[in-house]
Amino acid sequence: MLVSDFDYELPPDCIAQEPLPDRASSRMLHLLRANPERPGGRQDRAFRDFPDLLRPDDLVVLNNTRVFPARLYAHRSGQRAQSVSPRNAAARDFLRGMVEVLLTQQVSDHPNVWNCLVRPGRKIGVGEKLFFVGPGPSVADSDKTSARTGHPDAPVPAGLEAEVIARGDFGQRTIRFGPVADFFARVEEIGHVPLPPYIRRDDRSADRDRYQTIYARTRGSIAAPTAGLHFTPDVLGRIRARGIEIAEITLHVGLGTFQPVRVETVEDHKLHRESYEISVPVANAINSAKASGRRVVAIGTTTVRTLEFAARLPAHAVDRDNRNANSLAKSHTFEPASVQPGRGEADLFIYPGYRFRITEALLTNFHLPQSTLLMLVCALGERQVVLEAYRHAVKAGYRFYSYGDCMFIE
Repeated sequence: MLVSDFDYELPPDCIAQEPLPDRASSRMLHLLRANPERPGGRQDRAFRDFPDLLRPDDLVVLNNTRVFPARLYAHRSGQRAQSVSPRNAAARDFLRGMVEVLLTQQVSDHPNVWNCLVRPGRKIGVGEKLFFVGPGPSVADSDKTSARTGHPDAPVPAGLEAEVIARGDFGQRTIRFGPVADFFARVEEIGHVPLPPYIRRDDRSADRDRYQTIYARTRGSIAAPTAGLHFTPDVLGRIRARGIEIAEITLHVGLGTFQPVRVETVEDHKLHRESYEISVPVANAINSAKASGRRVVAIGTTTVRTLEFAARLPAHAVDRDNRNANSLAKSHTFEPASVQPGRGEADLFIYPGYRFRITEALLTNFHLPQSTLLMLVCALGERQVVLEAYRHAVKAGYRFYSYGDCMFIE
């Protein structure tokens, strides 16, 4: 299967640069899959209709991960740079320039060690030291700096430093931070909201609230599970008022969700692992719904991947300190459609041809061309049907991507 089969044309002005003032005022494209009882089709609706489209016995599953300000800026020590001299004047500018560090995942059992993306990263080698600067998004609010370009007028030392201990491809590095009293408190002070690169503006203090679901609880994501950004207390209240059950799982969004596909054939792409957790009560609720023939409605592609990954595991494969879930999932085929509770790392890549075990309906935003997220949506809704719906959404003026509108597939 070719990656190019998942391409579509999107004018740049269709990409939402700002969130709507009212979360629930988004538009929603309702996509009905064909089955023996109905012909399928699509309807242009509003997200406020979503609670009314649910069935009374549905189980709605949310991803309650919380985004943290994972984009940091630093100066490099220059230990791996050529000596500054009249013949190498560019080295001085390079050392003065800012380095963008996007924290992507905390390394298990090493609280000070993180995987990250570094930009510009070509000359940031192993042994290089990074000295982080602040302040955070409030600086961008006052127009004193540009977070995208990383050139503040007067960077303030943040008392946080790290050493590069491993190097990967495409700007990936592993860094070890020096001891600090409260690491996350420091990151909250100096970090920037990790808005996606297609949002062509600096992050602002308002993004700390708006680029976050109202039910976010567990810190760890570098990107929001964007389908959940449409929900308000009123919408959730309407769902509960109908007696519809709501359950929460956690998947911390990292490289596995948004990494670009750099191969020509879909099957050659490999996902990065992302940490997840499903509690025993939630697993029981999901399995009870499946056993009784009730529908499981996933809010967002990250929820789908978590549920489907956990359904591929045998009962003994996952526990509170699971380290073998990925190898077990890859080396066996497990037919029972039941979710195993526990904590682990998911790397399930879903594309057309995948047989869904848990998910029967999906609320999702519109995704980038040739992305793994679009491939997942096409696996559930059929590629040609989904791509035609995308073309319709472009013509109809839907807003795309993280701060954009949504689609409900059932």
